[in-house]
Amino acid sequence: MGSAAGVGRPDRRTDLGLSSLTDEARIALDNVYEYATSLGAPPLRLGVTGLARAGKTVFITALVHNLVHGGRLPLFEPWKSRRLIGAELKPQRHDDVPTFDYRGHVRALVGDRVWPESTRMISEMRLSIAYESATFLGRRLGRGRLDLDIVDYPGEWLLDLPLLAKDYRTFARETVARARMPARAEIAGPWLAHLATTDPAGPADEGVAAEAHGLFTGYLAAARGDGHALSMVPPGRFLMPGDLAGSPAITFAPLDLPAEGEAPRDSLWALMERRYEAYKDVVVRPFFRTHFARLDRQVVLVDVLAALNGGTAAVADLEAALAEILACFRPGRSSWLSGVLTRRIDRILFAATKADHLHHVSHDRLEAILRRLVEAASRRAAFAGAEVDVRAVAAVRATREATVRRGGESLPCILGVPRAGETLDGSTYTGDEEIALFPGDLPADPEVLFADLHAEIRRSRAGNPDVEAAPEVAGTADPTADADLDGTGLSTRSLVPDMRFLRFRPPQIERTAEGVTLSLPHIRLDRALDFLIGDRLA
Repeated sequence: MGSAAGVGRPDRRTDLGLSSLTDEARIALDNVYEYATSLGAPPLRLGVTGLARAGKTVFITALVHNLVHGGRLPLFEPWKSRRLIGAELKPQRHDDVPTFDYRGHVRALVGDRVWPESTRMISEMRLSIAYESATFLGRRLGRGRLDLDIVDYPGEWLLDLPLLAKDYRTFARETVARARMPARAEIAGPWLAHLATTDPAGPADEGVAAEAHGLFTGYLAAARGDGHALSMVPPGRFLMPGDLAGSPAITFAPLDLPAEGEAPRDSLWALMERRYEAYKDVVVRPFFRTHFARLDRQVVLVDVLAALNGGTAAVADLEAALAEILACFRPGRSSWLSGVLTRRIDRILFAATKADHLHHVSHDRLEAILRRLVEAASRRAAFAGAEVDVRAVAAVRATREATVRRGGESLPCILGVPRAGETLDGSTYTGDEEIALFPGDLPADPEVLFADLHAEIRRSRAGNPDVEAAPEVAGTADPTADADLDGTGLSTRSLVPDMRFLRFRPPQIERTAEGVTLSLPHIRLDRALDFLIGDRLA
């Protein structure tokens, strides 16, 4: 992840791979227009993303709910110093982008006590925050106001951005090699079997292309599912096509191509290659230019617990995905001029979600594991001048804590209501009963988890040279007896075999005597807020 850029300067190598000079000119014009129409006070654009089920919708809803309802935010400096006056929703400015359904998500969380639907498309909302300045001169000038534009988009779309710098042959070679790795080969079996019978030089056939696309998409969906929790699943729109479903731009798949040569005219190879390039032009590049390149701050939500439970293959995949994601950002130190012409992401927060699934003694440990996962990736952003922070959070805290005595031993437990259908130790829960659960403890030293991963990644690289290498993982190779030791791939056993994870229902929200709904409870959301926007409320 090295860069030749100096401190405070963006890494032009990455930008030029993702955008053309025409793109950059259009981005600059859009920024100048927004600056002019906002009377010199452009909104702060905050991007919120994360891979599947990381909690993007819940994070945004809880952030806004706490600001609007005056939630308990003791580590958010404007709240702590009583300078935060209030916040209110405003109409968002882009008529061609869906508005984030904040009110509907609050009804789901508070009224129905169910988790909102996952992010399926891009959406925006605007929150206007009023505050008193922290300086004497600022207070003399009157109250301050910050318009915060929150942009919600699926993390799978972010994994598409590296495709802009890859031709079809590179994409196909990497994807096929990755699918043949032992951790994926079984779930990719039907697609790989079809691939073996497909001649890239054969005639272009719409039926063959559609069948290959369907089998390939099925493999991606299975890889992302709970049973495997794998993160590297581009192209992202294959799993959430929206109104593009069935269009030629997303009806393609990788082929097993020869190392050299060009696609014959009117061949299946030529068809797939043309549609791959159309996908970049129709889907990926507009997202980059219109939304992604105009962000000022970024939150990346990460479900570390799901990856740990998925085993070394899932953790290695998550690390590679995070490295790819951060390589797409446009980090840099922000200034007045850069804000007008070429926006840069000057603060990036990586947040390990679902901290409420653990007792508080493991929160710092969860944070340390995520910091270890993004260590190599975040170094580049810091070198370019951006600030990077890592936090373990629960945007909505679904559990409480208690100490349970068993056999003379005190166990730090969490109390919560499991969702209907959750099972543990042969019991299936109905969604109405509260239980006490000892979730286990994460190791104090994250390197304990990465020891096996280090050795297995080395073996996997040796057997799959076409797969883009994941960042080097430090640690001492000490695989345990039940790991995959045949040198052909990564183990899918859990890295935390003594941990127990359940999905809990949202909490019952208290109301005042006047019937006013109190803010949603959270873990460390105030710290996240302070890092993301605290400096803009000074």
